[in-house]
Amino acid sequence: MEFPGHAVVRPLFGGAGNIDEISFPASRQHGLTLRLFDRETERWSLQWGDSRTGRLYPPLTGGFTGDRGDFHGEDTYDGRPVRAHFVWHRRGRDTARWEQELSADDGRSWELNWTMDLTRTGQAGG
Repeated sequence: MEFPGHAVVRPLFGGAGNIDEISFPASRQHGLTLRLFDRETERWSLQWGDSRTGRLYPPLTGGFTGDRGDFHGEDTYDGRPVRAHFVWHRRGRDTARWEQELSADDGRSWELNWTMDLTRTGQAGG
């Protein structure tokens, strides 16, 4: 299934964090991601929240190597515990791809269940 969305990203703490708000007009759903950089561990933490539940989901932590970011954490899907893996791919100056995959078997196998292709269209306010 493919559907459009619109995201606005705002920097926080002089670049040591950001928050995005995303809307999916076709489904009337909204979400946000809070990202913070831990200067001590030099890792990012990401927390997703959405309008369906009104809560933040468990954090994923990780970092970037070159144009790829990998983030791992624990979550639930359809009421069962899963491992979550988010991957960011920088594809150019103004384009990126985000992927979410889940594992119900402790990371032995992964199922890709959501991708987003993002294109920057303007500058966010800070």
